[in-house]
Amino acid sequence: MEKTVLQTKTLPLNKVKINDPFWSYYINLVRDVVVPYQWDALNDRIADAEPSSAIKNFKIAAGEEKGEFHGMVFQDSDVAKWLEAVGYLLSIERDEELEKIADGIIDIIAKAQREDGYLNTYYTLKEPGKRWTNLCECHELYCAGHMIEAAVAYYQATGKRKILDVVIKFADHIDDVFGTEPGKLRGYDGHQEIELALIKLYEVTSNEKYLRLSQYFLEERGRKPHFYEEEFQNRGGTHHWPDSWMIRNKEYSQAHKPVSEQDKAVGHAVRFVYMCTGMAHLAAETGNREMYEASKRLWNNMVSKNMYITGGIGSQRHGEAFSTDYDLPNDTVYAETCASIGVIFFAQRMLQVEPNSQYADVMERALYNTVLAGMGHDGKSFFYVNPLEVYPPACGANQNYDHVKPTRQRWFGCACCPPNVARLLASLGQYIYTVRDNTVYTHLYISGQAEFELDGNRRLILEQETNYPWSGNIQFTIKVDQESELTLALRIPDWCENAEISINGELQSVSEQIIDGYAMIKGNWKTGDQINLVLSMPVVRMKGHPLVRHTAGKVALQRGPLVYCLEEADNGPNLHQLLLPSNSRLEVVEDENLFGGMKVITGEANKRKTETWGEALYKPNVKVESESVSVKFIPYFAWANRGLGEMQVWVNEKETL
Repeated sequence: MEKTVLQTKTLPLNKVKINDPFWSYYINLVRDVVVPYQWDALNDRIADAEPSSAIKNFKIAAGEEKGEFHGMVFQDSDVAKWLEAVGYLLSIERDEELEKIADGIIDIIAKAQREDGYLNTYYTLKEPGKRWTNLCECHELYCAGHMIEAAVAYYQATGKRKILDVVIKFADHIDDVFGTEPGKLRGYDGHQEIELALIKLYEVTSNEKYLRLSQYFLEERGRKPHFYEEEFQNRGGTHHWPDSWMIRNKEYSQAHKPVSEQDKAVGHAVRFVYMCTGMAHLAAETGNREMYEASKRLWNNMVSKNMYITGGIGSQRHGEAFSTDYDLPNDTVYAETCASIGVIFFAQRMLQVEPNSQYADVMERALYNTVLAGMGHDGKSFFYVNPLEVYPPACGANQNYDHVKPTRQRWFGCACCPPNVARLLASLGQYIYTVRDNTVYTHLYISGQAEFELDGNRRLILEQETNYPWSGNIQFTIKVDQESELTLALRIPDWCENAEISINGELQSVSEQIIDGYAMIKGNWKTGDQINLVLSMPVVRMKGHPLVRHTAGKVALQRGPLVYCLEEADNGPNLHQLLLPSNSRLEVVEDENLFGGMKVITGEANKRKTETWGEALYKPNVKVESESVSVKFIPYFAWANRGLGEMQVWVNEKETL
């Protein structure tokens, strides 16, 4: 196929070293706390957490223990995501003890693999003989995809082939089973994941068979006669879950029509963004223009009509899904952590096709807000659901809020989110830069050092220093083997109204150099050259689209990439009684008592007085008095780290003349 889409390359993780006052804490937390804690959880050593049995399942399948399968049908994926995070950590810094633990579970996984390459503990232990009979509901290809991603990450980090050979054998088995050729199964997964994993396997092996197989799974999806119905009939009408709605509702898994014809964000939010990630990655690798255009349509619908200000997606509990355009409730929202991680995957792949800042802006929004909120500051507690408004008494009394937790949980029976957070943060270095020809794109502002190989065997080392997201001052220092002509493309975020760039102290004209949201700074660079970027970071009052009824008459505060919220710990109860005057002066101050120092926003607001209301539930013609109170907004990602209490992102606004 003639390549009509150019690919922008990401950097290998071992070529990026993060040394950042903000992000290094979280990366070290993943290494020192999160990964060890999750290993204990996978081994059922956390006393007050739901049991996992994920490691035990593999040991039983490997013949090392006796017992029965326990857990969700997709339990294997938790181990795979843990192993993937370990691979990324080992790419950053070798750790003999961690590598030894990983090698141990890899040995067990290899023993659990069947002779023909098949690997899945649920079907090996619980339903032998029924493999590949319920792809719609039972996550076989989803688990396969996560194991493939883990193997690629671990091989790239250590050079050890054992787990890579396991997944190659498994992928070859999948290729033997699925396809359009006579005798093969013309099926596809219910939960997309194998598509993007196979492309990663292709990248590391250069075997185009895996790229073609990924393309098959994407292009076969949604075609008629419908595969889900055929396999349902072949099973005699049986289903894995309590009822067959997952099979009947084709939009739930985006199988209602071929992917190239889809134009709306529908169904299960995680499945949607994983599918789109595969589509965009396939477009980047093959130049498939039709797949690229479909990816772009789906992206535009998602971000313009179905995304929360925090970068969350999936507005309803039922199906963990999108509902309809502009339906974005704040209190019953789902906004699964995994879904925002998927948004970041999707954005990164779109940047590989088209380096346009709109993708990096959303990637940043999801990263700094929903994804970080999904993990407690201690690294041992997690949110599955990420609401924008919480009233704890209702969470325990109203079943409409059963999915909303006002405090983070230690673990989950369905534990997809914690290891997903770990693998993303451990691989954060891959999201900062991309390279196309002799242009280096900076998408995220994170202190550290990156090494680039340019045309003509030239080497560039780019050092970035910043106190982002608290400050908009970013400095780049260049080191090159020889004087080199190249372009540095610096993202100007959508929230920034004024940006200044200076080169070796000389102020530049920015507006004339911006292309697709990036300031294109071209020059002949030599070692020691410095580029300073200053992004203005005022407090911005954000408003929702007029068709979003849930934000009507409300305002949210944002500074830089961070969305802010009110918490009961700072502002007392009944946050819904607060009115923020439209002309209220807002100040940014550092709170040294908040997790070692965070920038918070303070100001004056009005709070309705209800003490004299009385017992009547309703009253006619009552003017409710209000009083002036001081308010404090903290970064949304930091909420729920100080005990149980109310939280609110969108605040009632009081218009002033």
